[in-house]
Amino acid sequence: MSEETAPGFATLAIHAGAQPDPTTGARATPIYQTTAYVFNDTEHAAKLFGLQEFGNIYTRIMNPTQGALEERVAALEGGTASLAVASGHAAAMLTFHAIMSPGENFIAADKLYGGNINQFNHSFKSFDWHARWADALDPSSAKALIDDKTKAIYIESLANPGGVITDIEGWAAVAKEAGIPLIVDNTMATPYLCKPIDHGADIVLHSMTKFMGGHGNSMGGVIVDGGSFDWSASGKYPMLSEPRPEYNGVKLHETFGNFAFAIACRVLGLRDLGPAISPFNCFQILTGMETLPLRMERHCQNAQAVAEFLESHEAVSWVSYAGLESSPHHALQQKYMPKGAGSVFTFGLKGGYEAGVKLIESMKLFSHVANLGDTRSLAIHPASTTHSQLTDEQKIAAGAAPDTVRISIGIEDVKDIIADLDQAMK
Repeated sequence: MSEETAPGFATLAIHAGAQPDPTTGARATPIYQTTAYVFNDTEHAAKLFGLQEFGNIYTRIMNPTQGALEERVAALEGGTASLAVASGHAAAMLTFHAIMSPGENFIAADKLYGGNINQFNHSFKSFDWHARWADALDPSSAKALIDDKTKAIYIESLANPGGVITDIEGWAAVAKEAGIPLIVDNTMATPYLCKPIDHGADIVLHSMTKFMGGHGNSMGGVIVDGGSFDWSASGKYPMLSEPRPEYNGVKLHETFGNFAFAIACRVLGLRDLGPAISPFNCFQILTGMETLPLRMERHCQNAQAVAEFLESHEAVSWVSYAGLESSPHHALQQKYMPKGAGSVFTFGLKGGYEAGVKLIESMKLFSHVANLGDTRSLAIHPASTTHSQLTDEQKIAAGAAPDTVRISIGIEDVKDIIADLDQAMK
């Protein structure tokens, strides 16, 4: 299908993966609140369990509501397939489970969500997986860290919390030279602002809890297979290239081709580790995604106005928002996210840590919560919360210095958002 006849983003956000229910004619995707599914006969069951036929077996592995969500996300990101799971953290865990063995390592850009930094530095050590940290602003800094046990590179397209735009193509070139996949967390940008696969990413992750669902009411994560990586070329990814004993010797990459990674995460990771997403949460996120382009447009418009207000405010010492012409990341924003720089960014008050804490406590419209990507405006002090497990040096590197306040700008009337910030700073 040509670009002229392909559905637009807003159309896909509403219709991709969704057809009227064949039994009832229901227009909205039903919540298939069931744990198991009746097989046609023993042969049908055997084929499903042997990966010889696609279909539903058990809701821990797949569910029709989940399937509609997965098809929609893959369509919006331009991937070959996707897998929806319980959270963004679960998506990261299953992604690395499919490619890592004990004693191996991966490269991570140092400007990441604090929860992922903690997951990589501490929890992953229980699997004997090791993160090596590179400068997010300099893809070439990763080259000296790569060895024969390096299995992937992990970055964010729009880094949390500071709203830093990452040079995806620069990182993709380093990954390609090393023969390893580039994994991009696209939570903050969403495919409305940026499609990492178009810039060389092999795998895209989201916490759908954030902008994709958009209403702060449901947890979810997703893994999108870009279909671009050759998992059999090097012998470094045996879970995809070698015969799987639990499936009678099936070689996943050989059998499933350009969506083999999504299959591996489902039938090897999700099946056995179990972080399944509930059908109800799938329904909530599907519904939220129908307004994704409308919300993101408003989020970005509001955030731009708020950033400009803060930049000129006498109580503010600095603002980190790539939409500002003064930002060192503005050129990358124009390249990768021309429709907007997102709605999450950071700033610092001249009064430092104490002033930041006082600001948070004085807000009335903003909610003080550990979340982002909601319709509501949200605020938090990262150094004492989301990034509190890091050393001071790590906090500064991650964009969460002690004086930093992170805000997630909602879709309220922008004059009310600005008025709340103004009264809180006074």
